[in-house]
Amino acid sequence: MKTLNDINFKGKKAVIRVDFNVPLDEDFKVTDTNRIEAASATIKKILTDAGSVILMSHLGRPKGREEKYSLKHIVDTTSEILGVKVKFVEDSIGSEVEEAAKNLQPGEVLMLENLRFYKEEEAGDKDFAKKLASLGDVYVNDAFGTAHRAHASTTIIADYFPEDKVFGELLAKEIDSLDKVLKNSEKPVTAVLGGSKVSSKITVIENILDKVDHLIIGGGMTFTFIKAQGGKIGDSICEDDKQELALEILEKAKAKNVQVHLPVDVVAADAFKNDAKTQVVDVDKIPDGWQGLDAGPKSLENFKEVILKSKTILWNGPLGVFEMENFAKGTIELGNFIAEATEKGAFSLVGGGDSVAAVKQFGLEPKMSYVSTGGGAMLEMLEGKTLPGIAAIQNA
Repeated sequence: MKTLNDINFKGKKAVIRVDFNVPLDEDFKVTDTNRIEAASATIKKILTDAGSVILMSHLGRPKGREEKYSLKHIVDTTSEILGVKVKFVEDSIGSEVEEAAKNLQPGEVLMLENLRFYKEEEAGDKDFAKKLASLGDVYVNDAFGTAHRAHASTTIIADYFPEDKVFGELLAKEIDSLDKVLKNSEKPVTAVLGGSKVSSKITVIENILDKVDHLIIGGGMTFTFIKAQGGKIGDSICEDDKQELALEILEKAKAKNVQVHLPVDVVAADAFKNDAKTQVVDVDKIPDGWQGLDAGPKSLENFKEVILKSKTILWNGPLGVFEMENFAKGTIELGNFIAEATEKGAFSLVGGGDSVAAVKQFGLEPKMSYVSTGGGAMLEMLEGKTLPGIAAIQNA
């Protein structure tokens, strides 16, 4: 894996694909700086080497040029985080951009306008990629969140840097963390998969069965498994057309000696709202008119026992509707168990939008070994897919 440490950037211009798709408030102020901070180590390393940096990113899903999606809104915040005044050019390609890049001095940073103002970006247009490539001497991909897209700036551009293309620090860490789970894991390995749908996790489950010893299934998809085994799930969420598949997954796991742990009890509610009436019931005996919205106390005890014995832990998806305070306990407790195991030496990887949101919301992020920055990209790697943005750097 070719990384920043394989190149001395002195006197070189590095074109870096970052993921600065950050949330903005109504005054266009950045409300979450995590993604900018995550890329800062890569940028600072190049500047310390006496190189210069050209940053390119997308923001939102603009339809053509839209003022509200301009990257000019994040220039000041980026400058503050880097400790360097970031220059900005109101385009991604063209003579003005070429001039600004040519005049860039060592230690300086230039940010290009939103790449998705050009339809050529998402189309993976070669000519557009070539124009971006012409701005620098080295290509650095540090955008894990878009590594599963074969866009001009994430994949095609790498063709124009046959020797001088590397992974940034953030992307290298993401690959290394996933490899620790999928290829170089210390046993026992436990995967915790939550969320509402079996259908969105099928390929992940099938791919990781060869790599894990324990599989904890939680969240809404629990009920597809329980109903498939003849349990009563009341009004709980269920994918009826995936019941047969759920039984197949259980059979495959058994054949591979993977222990599957499903909740044995749940916190059931008489409505999908925070102030609904609740009761703790067996997971396969939920009364009509009630729905399971969180893991119950016995389930959490069982999960705790498994997690504290684990040496490698992957967590993707919450155990309940954690956005509602009264149904957040299962997800919080799970996070605490993983934090405790991590403190005792286990390697823990958290990924997927909801799990990441949960660990941040409940202050658990610093207690995990690694929290992934890419939801869709991480899921595709867990499914065993080769991500185009990663393959493009590895193919010298």
